[in-house]
Order: sequence, then structure tokens, then C-alpha cells
Amino acid sequence: MSGAVQTGYVPPVRPDRPTPGRRGLRWLVAATVAWGMLLAGLAWWSVRHDPPTVREQRSLDQAGPVVDRAVGELLAAVGRDGVPAIVPDRLDRGCRVTPMEDGVELTRGVEVVVAGDDAGGLLRQMADRLPPEWRAGVRTFGDGPVLRADAGEFVAVEGRSTGPGRVLVTATTGCRPAGTGYRAPGNAGAGRESAEVTRSLIRWGGAAGPVEVLAAPCPAGGTARTAHAETAGGPAGEPLAGAFRAAADGALAVRDSADLYALRSNPAVLAERVDDRVRVAVTTSCPA
Repeated sequence: MSGAVQTGYVPPVRPDRPTPGRRGLRWLVAATVAWGMLLAGLAWWSVRHDPPTVREQRSLDQAGPVVDRAVGELLAAVGRDGVPAIVPDRLDRGCRVTPMEDGVELTRGVEVVVAGDDAGGLLRQMADRLPPEWRAGVRTFGDGPVLRADAGEFVAVEGRSTGPGRVLVTATTGCRPAGTGYRAPGNAGAGRESAEVTRSLIRWGGAAGPVEVLAAPCPAGGTARTAHAETAGGPAGEPLAGAFRAAADGALAVRDSADLYALRSNPAVLAERVDDRVRVAVTTSCPA
């Protein structure tokens, strides 16, 4: 047989040698597997060593303590410039972390009553006293001054006026995976606050409702506590101050009217008449 190769003729490949296409496919599969293993290793390392880069990487049980500490910082930032009270926590369920995953949002906050109507002045003073890393600042918009800050771990802080001489500052997680859920700080040792709430409400002639105690850790140590309760409002137009003579003991009443009473003492007292009810909050705050 002639050794010449006809034009256009491809010599057969020996059976013991893979075709060039099959050899390239094996290299491609091997490279893909190696790349996948590298990405998995980097992801494992990042999860265990890197800080979270998006809010969805922190569940509610991880973000909750950050919110609690933020409430303590806000109370300390009020100082002697107003009468504060921790407001009831709010858990909003059913938000979307991803299109396929439900989440929950925690909001905690501090209400403050000041002597005058300058809510912006209080917000600016609080911003100056908050930790520098929060980058707190106050800007004025059409509806008034607004305090904004970043408490870390994607916890947003916002404060604004809710009426003449009244401010509400909140810390919120945004929508998070629930994880094991939120556990509120312990409120042991709130006997003094609870007793003052009950005593003052009985003054109005009716039994005090259930007492709710809210707590937050203070930046310098210790725990801040607010006891809340309400009862029937008593005679219309009767000043609220009469129920708090024992608590006043020479302390300064920041507000004193038929419908709002704010006492800057230790503990601080905030009483408000709403329709036919009187609501009272007694607070042991964080030192400035």
C-alpha cells in the first residue's frame, strides 16, 4: 500500500489514544471542579472571618442586642435636657428578606419631652453626644429637623419631633431573617419604677392596669428601665401633677398641664391624658 495520504483524508486515531476533543473536555471539567472548590473555600472563610456586608447576613437574634445597646446610648444622650421614656417595642412580621424568604423588623425607641418647643435643639444636642462612629447628624426638611445615625451592624437610628416639645428617636433593624427570634433585655430590679406607676394611677380612683417594664443596657454599665401602665382618666381638667407629689420632692416639672406632666427626677415621670385614660411611664435612665 502506498504511504501517500490523499488530499482531504483524515488519518484514523489509534484506539489507545483519546481524541483531541475528549482530552479538552476532561481538562474543562477538572478546571470547573477546581474553581468551584476554590469558591466554596473562600465563602467558608468569609462567613467565619469577614464582617457582614449586607443586612440580610445578620438575623434578628444577632441584631437585637445592637438595637438594645442603641436605646441605652440614646437615653444617655438625652442627659438633663428632657424627660425620657423607653417606648414599647415593635416587631413587624411578614416583610421580605428575599423574594422567597419572609423576615421580621424590630424597632425600639425613646420618647423625650422638653421644656420648650425646640425639638431641633434637643436632636442636635443628642447627635453631639452620640458615639462618633455613629456619624450622627441633624438635617432640616419640610416637616422639621431629623436626626439620622448608624448604630452599626446595619441598625438605623432616626429621630424627629412628634409634637410641640416632644421627640421620638428610634433604632430599627430593617427586615431580617428571624433566626431564633428577639429576646428583650431582662427587667429585674424594676420594683421602684413599677411601684411608682401603680401608686400614681391609683390616685385617679381606679385600679392600675398591667404594668409593662422595658429595659436597655447603659453604655457605662447598669440598666435603664421604664415601667408603663394606664387607668381611667379621672375628672376632666384636673391637673395630672397631683398624682405625683411624692415623686416630685423638689424636682423640676418640665411640663405641667391638665393633659401632660413631665417630671425630671430620678426616676423620671411622664404622664399623659389620652381620651378618657391616663398613661404613665416611670423611667430610671442612663447617666450622661
